[in-house]
Amino acid sequence: MPPANTSENAGPRPRVGIPWRTTAEERQQNREKLDYYFRAVRKAGAEPEEVSLERPREELERQLRELDAFVLPGSPADVDPGRYGAAKHLKTKTLDENRDETDEAILQHALASAKPVLAICYGCQLLNVHFKGTLVQDISAEKPGSLRHGNTDLPAGAAKGDAVHPARFTPNSRLASLNQGTEAQINSSHHQAIDRPGENLRVTAQAPDGTIEGVEWTGDANWVVGVQWHPERMPDDPLAERLFADFVAAARSARGAVAQKK
Repeated sequence: MPPANTSENAGPRPRVGIPWRTTAEERQQNREKLDYYFRAVRKAGAEPEEVSLERPREELERQLRELDAFVLPGSPADVDPGRYGAAKHLKTKTLDENRDETDEAILQHALASAKPVLAICYGCQLLNVHFKGTLVQDISAEKPGSLRHGNTDLPAGAAKGDAVHPARFTPNSRLASLNQGTEAQINSSHHQAIDRPGENLRVTAQAPDGTIEGVEWTGDANWVVGVQWHPERMPDDPLAERLFADFVAAARSARGAVAQKK
């Protein structure tokens, strides 16, 4: 796959909308983790743009029309279980209605206008709920014996940073193709995960314990991929680089298709 600055990719950089991770981070202008996504998108050849979680719906929709693709980032909040008909688990502690509503608006717009979406961690879970899927609200509580998928419960003195574990990709899937194989090591920082996959979402990555790590949209030809891990925090990982590069290439193609219709 050619680097983002080759002549093949000449022309204006696609504009990629990325919502703030939480309402609190937006109000505090705490960009530390949001900027991981911005750096990954820029490195892949696109221009990231903040999407506010508190913008009136009309203003939000106006901004979305101007963008070419979207990254739905991770979040310390959990998707409201009421959105998939479940009671709130004791381990589901932090909800952010603004984030839920903004991601839903983005998905409605992106799917209707055939704009690519890369959904990461919380974003992957919201993507699944959008398509009427359900979530495991706490892996350790609901799936005893599972791998450690986050470092939130590490003992004192343990090494910090993301947990790491193997993943297996479904043969002939986009993720397997980008990985150039069906086995990889991925980082992990989540306590929830997809339970029942949503409509037209194909499971294309799983951890050894069966936890779903990746899904791909099959409803039409639009580029929509959800990953449970954090490729934005793996800047030198070949799969992470190819994933963002493929996403940006899809954004460039989608923008070209829109331009031809005008």
